[in-house]
Amino acid sequence: MPPSLRSGRIDKTALTASPDSPPQVFAGLEEAIRSLRASGLRVSTPRRLVLEALFAADGPVSAAHLSRTLSLDESSVYRNLELLERRGVVRHLHLGHSPGLYVLTSEHEVEYLYCERCARVTAVAPHQLDPIRQRIQKEFGHTPRFTHFAIVGTCHDCTAASARAKRGAVEPTPSAPRRAPSGRKRSATRTSGRDQLHSHGDYVHSHPGRADHTH
Repeated sequence: MPPSLRSGRIDKTALTASPDSPPQVFAGLEEAIRSLRASGLRVSTPRRLVLEALFAADGPVSAAHLSRTLSLDESSVYRNLELLERRGVVRHLHLGHSPGLYVLTSEHEVEYLYCERCARVTAVAPHQLDPIRQRIQKEFGHTPRFTHFAIVGTCHDCTAASARAKRGAVEPTPSAPRRAPSGRKRSATRTSGRDQLHSHGDYVHSHPGRADHTH
């Protein structure tokens, strides 16, 4: 269940559920607002601000991040995100140990790979992971989905750095994020072809054309 709001407190340890709502895809903010109003939903100022931030975001963001950047009460942000998710406008996912991160829905699903060493995020089209899915289905009779929880591991650069370190060459260092393929008409990460995706825990953003980003 999403963080409890009845008591006015936010339970950040609560695991949010992913509702099975058909996606509502919009070309832009105003189209989304018109559709929500036509369905009888009031678009309050906080709700509009949350929508604006989601359309402007490079990638998935948490309620806490939106609360800080928009100067809104976090419980209000959660309520609006939950409502928008029930309407199919947004969905949420988890990267490693991150909180629930929210992103606009799209025509095509996206699944994620997450590097636990450098926090690189790679968005991939589901068909690219079908061989893995088929192997699991064959061996265990289980059909996995990676849209809600990312596949966690280490990226190519971090794996190579660890291998060099084991050989005594250099100490492993986090690598810069790589370009993430969108695999769909409108990417959940909403990045350009030269952008690099990177997670900061409660939001994902891009580093346009840079491979030397450090924190």
